[in-house]
Amino acid sequence: MPISQSSPDGEDPVIIIGGGLAGCEAAWQLLSRGHRVTLYEMKPRRFSPAHKTPCLGELVCSNSLRSNQVENAVGLLKEEMRLHNSLIMRAADATRVPAGSALAVDRLKFSQFIEENLASRPEFTLIREEKVSIPAGGTVIVASGPLTSEALSREIAEVTGSDRLYFYDAISPIVDGETIGADKVFYASRYGHGSGDYLNCPLTEESYRKFREDLLSAETVPLKSFEDMACFEGCLPIEIMAARGENTLLFGPMKPVGLTDPKTGEAPYAVVQLRRENAEGTLFNLVGFQTKMTYPEQRRIFRTIPGLENAEFVRYGSVHRNTYLHSPHILDSRFRLQSDKRIFFAGQITGVEGYVESAASGLLAGIFVSASLGGKEPSPPPPTTALGALIHYITRSGQPSFQPMNVNFGLFTPLENRKVARRYRGMRYAERALRDIKAWKESLE
Repeated sequence: MPISQSSPDGEDPVIIIGGGLAGCEAAWQLLSRGHRVTLYEMKPRRFSPAHKTPCLGELVCSNSLRSNQVENAVGLLKEEMRLHNSLIMRAADATRVPAGSALAVDRLKFSQFIEENLASRPEFTLIREEKVSIPAGGTVIVASGPLTSEALSREIAEVTGSDRLYFYDAISPIVDGETIGADKVFYASRYGHGSGDYLNCPLTEESYRKFREDLLSAETVPLKSFEDMACFEGCLPIEIMAARGENTLLFGPMKPVGLTDPKTGEAPYAVVQLRRENAEGTLFNLVGFQTKMTYPEQRRIFRTIPGLENAEFVRYGSVHRNTYLHSPHILDSRFRLQSDKRIFFAGQITGVEGYVESAASGLLAGIFVSASLGGKEPSPPPPTTALGALIHYITRSGQPSFQPMNVNFGLFTPLENRKVARRYRGMRYAERALRDIKAWKESLE
């Protein structure tokens, strides 16, 4: 049931820009805590290149919210959201369609459920017009999504710093460190610089030629009408580099120069380098391997790399249009702008990936805004939880590079017993997370 509280007399409504999953979830969390909300949504007066209907909470790609099993990281995230009275999870559960262990929904009924529940609250106001500037006063949540309009993007760039707002995403795949074949790879940095910071997968000439042939024949994802590959000259997809010449990759991300394979005492013919994605070394990204290949093709081809035969991918590579912030440099651990504490951000613009993750960031933003309006400053949920792990990744300072991410167990605080069999690992994470998120919820109340 919603947490009903009386709104403080004279309190101005919280302004939310964007009626996607994050904006709607943030609105619901605030309404449930007794606050007034005014939500701006530019549809149907103006549509982004991806949106087709005037509905709030529109699902623009798949109708699946992925796994619903708690031993899966995104399934666990859903359960934590349910514990916090998530509107998006209520809508999904109420409009579910058969999809095995996944949670898939009837798109139209899903959006209708969201709109009807928000509209039923007298404290809620929906204004259907494009908001091109951030209000100069009051509390604001910007949840404008990965296709934020050009006008609003300029405004966001002005308040955050133009070098902290990205419009295109070139993402390399990330693999679970525990699934890398340690007997086939070696730690080393080029010319011995550093302390062996990279995992190197050595290839022979024969395996390199075969790998390049696979790249050239791979199935790729077609570009959307609003994407322009000319923008990616500085971070070309690996398959396009392969097509530019037989040895192009050997002078790019696969160059073996400055490396010696300790098993042979010689430099490999080619090498794929893996770099730590987190301090714990549970996640590694394939350096320079951004790609437009389909996910099945990535899995098939990248598993031919020595040491990655059994790799589990926690994120696949991509190159696509995406507006997002360099959140670790500009947001605090409550999704609040460091330079202006009345402005919060939520959704994919913060650097989360996926429907559920976007809604989860809206849930957290709503909780934090409510606390702030009440003069409180609660700590974020611990990184042993799905919600906490996600916000920790998004806002943790000191990251040399930052790219959007789906929730995965590699973001969590590692289990105390690292030797737990893989088939039990997800449930161990879930048991710990649900215990800790309940304790965090009680601390809020």
